[in-house]
Amino acid sequence: MSQVHWADLFGSMDRFLVTFAHHYGPLVYLALALIYLMQTGLVFMAFLPGDSLLFVAGAVAAGGQFRLDMLIASVVVGAVLGNIMNFWLGVWLGRKVFDGRVAWIDAASIAKTRGFFERHGGKTVMLALFVPLLRSFAPLVAGAMSMTPAKFNLYTVIGGLGWVGIFTGAGYFFGNLPLVRDHLGVVLILGIIAALIGPFLAAAIWRLVGGRVRRLRRS
Repeated sequence: MSQVHWADLFGSMDRFLVTFAHHYGPLVYLALALIYLMQTGLVFMAFLPGDSLLFVAGAVAAGGQFRLDMLIASVVVGAVLGNIMNFWLGVWLGRKVFDGRVAWIDAASIAKTRGFFERHGGKTVMLALFVPLLRSFAPLVAGAMSMTPAKFNLYTVIGGLGWVGIFTGAGYFFGNLPLVRDHLGVVLILGIIAALIGPFLAAAIWRLVGGRVRRLRRS
């Protein structure tokens, strides 16, 4: 079998995972944990694959290359640790995150993430995991906005379990179906679109239900 090519991580994820598992065995779990730790913990690594890699990893797990439970556990640990690391970086930087004094932080992404926080509050930490790019900046903004660490950690763990479980589970159960396997590129594009729309839809439903509950309480 051919050697591992890291470029396949972006162009042929299934081949990358299968080859890595063949050559390095259980170290594939560590590699995936590190990928998601870097994506959520280092804002300049926001370009790393997220939802699509989870789906493909789930499909590869269904083919018997590695275990689904170990896959989910390793990615959740990596994503949660990355979020926590990014959060404390935001605490340390403080207001510098927002005023442009840190050159390696993208001002446009920070502004977008801050606006998301102002609209949706603390649950942004959960929702952001489902949104490419936003997931890399939300922990930093949460730290800079002085969110309570306990509240941040709770939202991070819940969001991490939901995000990883949904996408790897979908890959595990649907990735080996001929229709999905033969049109994986189209499926991944649709998955990215769903990931972008899903959090906004969930937030809208949350706001609608919350508004009705408040009106019922006042009546």
